[in-house]
Amino acid sequence: MNAQFKKLSNYLILYCFMIFLPISVLYAQQNQTINKSKDTLNLYLDCDSCDENHIRSELFYINYVRDPQQGNIHLFITEQETGDGGEEYELSFIGRGRFSGINYTYKQLVSRNATNGEVRDQITEFIEKGLLPFAMQTPVSSRFTLDYNDNGDSRLTNGISGGDPWNHWVFEAYVGGIDLDLESNQKEFESRWGFYADRVTENWKIRVRPFFNYTYEEIQHDENEDPIHNRQHDHGLESYLINSINQHWSVGLFGDYETINSRNLNHRFFISPGIEYSVYPYSVATRKSITLTYQIGYSYVNYYEETIYNKLRESLFNQELKASVEIQQPWGSISSGLIGSHYLHDFSKRSAEFFGEISVRIWEGLSLNFSTSFEMINDQLSLPVGNTSLEDVLLQRKELATEFEFSGSIAISYTFGSEFANVVNTRF
Repeated sequence: MNAQFKKLSNYLILYCFMIFLPISVLYAQQNQTINKSKDTLNLYLDCDSCDENHIRSELFYINYVRDPQQGNIHLFITEQETGDGGEEYELSFIGRGRFSGINYTYKQLVSRNATNGEVRDQITEFIEKGLLPFAMQTPVSSRFTLDYNDNGDSRLTNGISGGDPWNHWVFEAYVGGIDLDLESNQKEFESRWGFYADRVTENWKIRVRPFFNYTYEEIQHDENEDPIHNRQHDHGLESYLINSINQHWSVGLFGDYETINSRNLNHRFFISPGIEYSVYPYSVATRKSITLTYQIGYSYVNYYEETIYNKLRESLFNQELKASVEIQQPWGSISSGLIGSHYLHDFSKRSAEFFGEISVRIWEGLSLNFSTSFEMINDQLSLPVGNTSLEDVLLQRKELATEFEFSGSIAISYTFGSEFANVVNTRF
């Protein structure tokens, strides 16, 4: 009996050892991580376009936290397209706690020819360079080295060596969205193609863009009847010429052409001068902008079918006023605006649209996202006369009359748990 009890006791001790040893190791590792966080950098990475797994793998000496309040550095990254098709990244480092008062922003460019892997590596390098002022105040500073690569030229140059043979013009041709779907009783083909010619300098912004969109459907709903054919096209030309007067004012000239059979537009030519005022300087427009834009324009329209106003063609003058707000900050983002327009020959033919999107970080781990759009419509001059069949409605071959259009969404999210997000696991 004693031998059996002794044997059972040994098994029990071994079992407890096997259970509590991993727990104690895990606890020790957690304490080590927490102690590590006091000596190194606690970074909250606020970037929508970053490969966070890659950054955590490369910059492994940093603690990545899941909420700004848990970190001593808040890194906020935004991006915008440059005139040559590349990207300009703006990195804002905001110090908290022990680093309070250390705040700075710098910008870096990524070439349009960079692959996704090169973009990922360059963003990681930008982040590491920006963290140096913080890292130099921690024990890991002794592990950093500084190298300078002059690429075989020790002289610092400003501008493009030898000039720019393209004079800032960038061209892009695209063929995309070619979809083919075949079934026994249905066929569908979609295609989109076009061309961009852009020139962007400090004072000028120019674009010429022809585009073509074509859709074909064939539906055999009854073997004893002919199939239904649906052909839709949306072709046109977009162009503008914009001049920057100063940091707050700019003027532009816009010219468009379009032909859209689903909207009864055989040919529509439009030309419009405009002026824009920016409350904030254009140099800070990537983070915050409040703008007012006014345009007055002339259009000549030729319709496929006679409209409800007994028109096959007409010349129209209209004016439009737009106010918009764009704000991107570490606490969240706001995008909102109001657009009002009307035709000059009849002020009752008008439309007004409000749109807004708000994303706010309310509290630690709690975020609220809200978006809405509401448009009052009373300017559908191209509506064809006569009744619209159910077939045309379902196939979206004709536009329906409406007095308004509304859409909206709301979302709330809450994150809680471990403060740290250092572990990278890419399985599945």
